[in-house]
Amino acid sequence: MKKPLYSALIIIFTFLVTSFVFAQKDDSNFQHIKLAGEAEKYPKSEVVVVYDSTSVDVMETGLSYVIIHRLTKILTDAGGAQNRLVTFNYDPLSADVEIKLAKIYRSDGKVEVIDTEHFYDYPAPARAIYWGAREKAVEFGRLEPGDAIETIIFRKGFTYALLKDGDEDKFIPPMKGHFYDIVEFWSDVPILEKVYSVALPKDKSLQYEVYNGELTSFIHFFPQQDNQETVLINPYAEQDDKFEFRHTFPITADKILYSWSKKNIEPFSSEPNMVAHSDVATKLLLSTSPDWYAKSIWFNKVNEDFGSFNVTPEVQKKVDELLEGVTNEMEKISILTHWAAEEIRYSGISMGEGEGYTLHPGEMTFRDRCGVCKDKAGMLITLLRAAGFESYPAMTMAGSRIDKIPADQFNHSVTIAKLSGGEWILLDPTWVPGVRELWSSAEQQQQYLMGIPGGADLMTTPVSPAENHFWKLKGTSRLKENGTLEGEFTLEAEGQSDAMVRRSFARGFKSAWEEFIPSTFARISLQTEIIEQSIQDPSDLSKPMSIYVKYRIPNYAFITDDKIIFIPLLASNPFRDGSNSGELSMDASMTERMYGFRTRCSKLVKVEESIDLPYFVQILNIPTFNKIEGSSANFSGEYSLVGNRLILKATHTMEKRIYEANDWSEFRSALLERINLMNSPIILAK
Repeated sequence: MKKPLYSALIIIFTFLVTSFVFAQKDDSNFQHIKLAGEAEKYPKSEVVVVYDSTSVDVMETGLSYVIIHRLTKILTDAGGAQNRLVTFNYDPLSADVEIKLAKIYRSDGKVEVIDTEHFYDYPAPARAIYWGAREKAVEFGRLEPGDAIETIIFRKGFTYALLKDGDEDKFIPPMKGHFYDIVEFWSDVPILEKVYSVALPKDKSLQYEVYNGELTSFIHFFPQQDNQETVLINPYAEQDDKFEFRHTFPITADKILYSWSKKNIEPFSSEPNMVAHSDVATKLLLSTSPDWYAKSIWFNKVNEDFGSFNVTPEVQKKVDELLEGVTNEMEKISILTHWAAEEIRYSGISMGEGEGYTLHPGEMTFRDRCGVCKDKAGMLITLLRAAGFESYPAMTMAGSRIDKIPADQFNHSVTIAKLSGGEWILLDPTWVPGVRELWSSAEQQQQYLMGIPGGADLMTTPVSPAENHFWKLKGTSRLKENGTLEGEFTLEAEGQSDAMVRRSFARGFKSAWEEFIPSTFARISLQTEIIEQSIQDPSDLSKPMSIYVKYRIPNYAFITDDKIIFIPLLASNPFRDGSNSGELSMDASMTERMYGFRTRCSKLVKVEESIDLPYFVQILNIPTFNKIEGSSANFSGEYSLVGNRLILKATHTMEKRIYEANDWSEFRSALLERINLMNSPIILAK
């Protein structure tokens, strides 16, 4: 788009916005503010959004102009403090934001228009990804309960960046000519009315779907003609003004207006360990892209045309060096995946063409030795191609579901490779540093889209069997008559359980590894003596992680005049930290759930322990446990007595990562039995 036309558009839009703003009488907003009510009406909220309106005008290129108009009433002092500075995030590589208006409606009836000297534009705080994101902000200053703030923001552009030349061209979306949006109709604060409208050229087909709720909607076609006739029903009456569609932008006959709205949106009530809000709260997805196949083909082409995976002599030399003497294809893939995982540090410092769907060239990442997920994925693709594999990128959404409408619901890039038998394999160099897997099973039940030449539909990763992620405690011990417990045990883990055990050591200094076991046992008894310990090198991924401990704990059992009371050490689980036993942090007091929930990964816990008891004792109480069998979780636990030897065998299985709300009863029952095992004492009589 040429600069003169761009300037003219800005003038037109500025005039339209200004006209729109001042056509709204301050009295009208005061009336809305009054009708919103006071803090008593919203006992758990600091503010209430009186209205939140978004109007989008889409050009043929897919470039969109957006006006966001919002009126928020302050209910408490805390709400005033939270809104004294209101920020708007944007990426200057793909979008532009302009603050058109900011006002304060004081509770005493005064109106203050915020001067532009209180508008700010500055680099956004960043961590790990330094791509030049920015924030614009309005400083409202002190706000009292009863005040309200109004903002009107003009935005143009899209969400992801693929740089082009020209003032306006860089704001055209990567998949040129197409438009998509993801609109959240949920909030942390009450909203009295939220409206989203989009005007699209008539020749663009739009598909949309509302998830997890209902919205009021309409579609308007604009009149092809503007003729009006005068009909004198009452000769003394004046002719009414012609009807006009209410829309922020001037809509012409070559466009169609789509609109969705919802009133009285209550603050979203979260639950511990619930699935992503976007999986269960009301949202609107809309897209002009025909299907996921079209997106897949485009994603492949844009990267191949860009040369993202060209193999340079330097890369080829490194691959030849890494794979020297290796003949097994899975071993080759493993070596290259873990090289990209471990040697490319996660830090997004690169700038330049291709910050969005176009992956940076492997040559750049190889030189920089750092990048974000797409750089690590692109590096692995380049390495695999140098090794003779067919490999392409794929996109996924870590942490939430991708739905059917092909709106770009992605936040993570991964790698696919084709094996000699024709099967595709998923690889994730971002998520597998220090992990024996090549694809992290913490990403099971997750949708992904492959960028392959023939195109592909949206797919979902399967459940990884719980036995692939076992966490096993096995040991023997001897209880003395004075209450001292002596014994030894081995902790072994695999899959994601293995990764979490390794993480306990890998994130600390090597010199502190031998302090892990003593500090763990100090929570049991400060008198614990660690006689021997052996910790497998966490950096050695060739075999599952294991820890061996030999210990002595004086006064472990509670002794009275006639009883000995104790909980077997492994039954009590000395490793209750989040890395080893994250499932124990789930709130088992919840009797029911409204929403689905998730754990880190499917998991199998096995505990086996034999305890030699003093010969002279009589057993007064051996706890028993309910057996839980189900499709989502299982538990079995039992003590048996052979002579003076008490034997424990217990198994707790969590079958998947993401669960439905109706799985909770079964999952909770198994978890409660596990907790019961950890807290149920053996009682012996002297």
